[in-house]
Amino acid sequence: MFRRMEHDHRLQILVAYCSLEGAKTYLDREFGVSFAWDVPLLDDYRWICVPNRSWWPGLGHAWGLFNPGLWHLVRSSMPDAVILLTGYKYLSFWIALAAAKVQTIPVIFGTDASELGARDGRRWKSSVKRWLWPALFGLADVITVPSTRGVRLIESLGLLRKRIVLTPYVVDNDWWTQRAAIVDRAAVRRAWHVPDDAPVVLFCGKLQKWKRPQDLLRAFARANVRGSHLIFAGEGPLRRDLEKETISLELNRQVHFLGFANQTQLPDIYRASDLMVLPSEYEPFGLVVNEAMLCGCPVVLSDRVGAGDDLVMPGQNGFVFPRGDVDALAAILRQVLLDSERLKTLGEAAQKRMCAWSPSQGIDAIAEAVECAVRFPLKRRKRS
Repeated sequence: MFRRMEHDHRLQILVAYCSLEGAKTYLDREFGVSFAWDVPLLDDYRWICVPNRSWWPGLGHAWGLFNPGLWHLVRSSMPDAVILLTGYKYLSFWIALAAAKVQTIPVIFGTDASELGARDGRRWKSSVKRWLWPALFGLADVITVPSTRGVRLIESLGLLRKRIVLTPYVVDNDWWTQRAAIVDRAAVRRAWHVPDDAPVVLFCGKLQKWKRPQDLLRAFARANVRGSHLIFAGEGPLRRDLEKETISLELNRQVHFLGFANQTQLPDIYRASDLMVLPSEYEPFGLVVNEAMLCGCPVVLSDRVGAGDDLVMPGQNGFVFPRGDVDALAAILRQVLLDSERLKTLGEAAQKRMCAWSPSQGIDAIAEAVECAVRFPLKRRKRS
C-alpha cells in the first residue's frame, strides 16, 4: 500500500516506523515462533525508523513503544497532515499527537475497531471505551476506518459522519492473483497427502482461543462429509489441544496441521483449498479473507468478522454464520463440500468481488481523508 501511495500524484508520504517487528526477525509470542515476513516490506517508498527508547520494547503492552524522536520529526518536517496508525495505548501515539497539535497540523486517526467488545471478553473494557472513545476520537480532524461495521461504530459514539472516511482494508491484489494463477494445486495436495478431488476446508491464522479454531474442528466432525479434509495453517497455544481432540474424534487421517506459513506460502495454501473458514469471536476485519478470495477460495465467516459486511454476499461468494454456532457451521459444510461445481462458482465470485476492494480504492479514500483534514480542520468545523 505504501509503495502505491508513494507513486500517487496526490500524495507525498514519509512513513515513520516506531518498530520494525515483522520486517526484521522477531519472536511472535502468539505464533510461538521467531520469523520475519518473507516479502519486502520496506522497498520503494520513503520511510524512517524512529528509535524506540522504551525500557521494555515490544508491541504487546502499553510501554512497548516510546519514540521521543517523533516530536522533532513532526515539528521539523511540518507535513500537511499526520496520520496516526499506532494505537493510543502507546506513549508514541501521544508524542506524535502533541507535536501535531502544537503546530496546528491536521491529524487523522486510523482505527480498525468494529465493536466495543474486548478481545479478552472483559466487559468493563466496553464501558471504558464507550466513555473514552468519543473524547479520544474528538481530537482527530478525520477518522479512517477499514470497514462498514467500523463506520457504524464510530457514528454510534456521536461523531459526525462527514469526519469518518471508509478506507478499505486491502492487500496487494495483483500480487495475490498473480501468485494464485501459477499454483500447482495437485502438487500442493500431494505434499499434504490429500487426494486431488477431495473437498478441503482451511483454517488460516493463529491457533488462539479468540479465533475459535476448535469450533471448526467440531463442525467438520459433525458435518462428516465423506472424503473431506481439514487443513490448519498456523501456530499458536491451542495446537496441542486441537491435535489431541483430532485424535479423540478419530480424524487424524483427515485433519492436517501445517504449522506456521509465511507470506509466500499462503497462495499455495489458499489455492489448494476449497473453502476457508474464519470462526472468530473477535475479528475487527480479517485480511485473510481478502487473501483467500483473491486466490479464488470462498469463505465462511462468523458474524463477528468485520470483513463479512463488506466482502461476503451470503450464498454467492461465501457464507456467514452466528459466532459459536457449531451446528450452523456444520450445516454449511455439509451443504457445499460435496458440490464441486458450486464451490467453483463461489470461488470465481469471490475473486470477482475483490476487483472493487483494491489498493486503488484504498488510496482514493486516503487522499479523500487528507484533503478533508487539510481543507476543513477541526477548529474551522467548530466555528461553523
